[in-house]
Amino acid sequence: MKQNPIIKITNLNKQYRDANKPAVDGLNLNIYPGEIFGLLGPNGAGKTTTISMLCTHLKPNSGSIIINGKEVSTQQTAIRKEIGFVPQDIALYDKLTARENLRFFGNMFGMKGKVLKDKINYWLKTFGLQEKSGKQIKTYSGGMKRRVNLIAGLLHEPKILFLDEPTVGIDVQSKNIIIESLKEINKKGTTIIYTSHHMDEAEHFCSRIAIIDYGKIIAKGEPRKLIDDCEECENLESIFLKLTGRKLRD
Repeated sequence: MKQNPIIKITNLNKQYRDANKPAVDGLNLNIYPGEIFGLLGPNGAGKTTTISMLCTHLKPNSGSIIINGKEVSTQQTAIRKEIGFVPQDIALYDKLTARENLRFFGNMFGMKGKVLKDKINYWLKTFGLQEKSGKQIKTYSGGMKRRVNLIAGLLHEPKILFLDEPTVGIDVQSKNIIIESLKEINKKGTTIIYTSHHMDEAEHFCSRIAIIDYGKIIAKGEPRKLIDDCEECENLESIFLKLTGRKLRD
């Protein structure tokens, strides 16, 4: 028997003020518990707008979002306790240390005392940051900041984790430890929704993907099946380019 979706998106629309076209245009999508779901698309395709609406940060013009049985329009507080969000931009305080940042974000989710301390220690060790955890964030490399940014979204053990370009602009070692750690988190039951421009990474990381362009889903399915169903396509990148074109989207 097929599971009920943990995220159900129906006829979702968002158009920014003064924009000629909607950023998200009639989006329909089901995401199921335990998936690693990739939302892929060119710059300006509507990925970040969609994630922002799912995370309750942005109000849609119309349509509905149901997350773990709760309607986003009326149950935002309850939903925020069940989700984690790791933004594309580093959301840390430069003058605080990694530990101080993580204590701050843990406190925001009602965590404190030994429980919070143990979680911080566990994730700092997992991401190879324990030795430098007392240093200010402004002294960290890009890869180190990305890892602390990720921990901040994981501390409260969310049922659903939203990741907006979690490996952008970092070294191969940081990228590898982030992806491998996310796979382990997913094995323990966390559903992951992930955006990226790295097609090879998405091909091997995601259980299912949707390609979005001009606010609409233009392809959806398991990466391997999508590749096999396209005779002239040898990988996910070639499918992406076939569907979205080679024109720059700066």
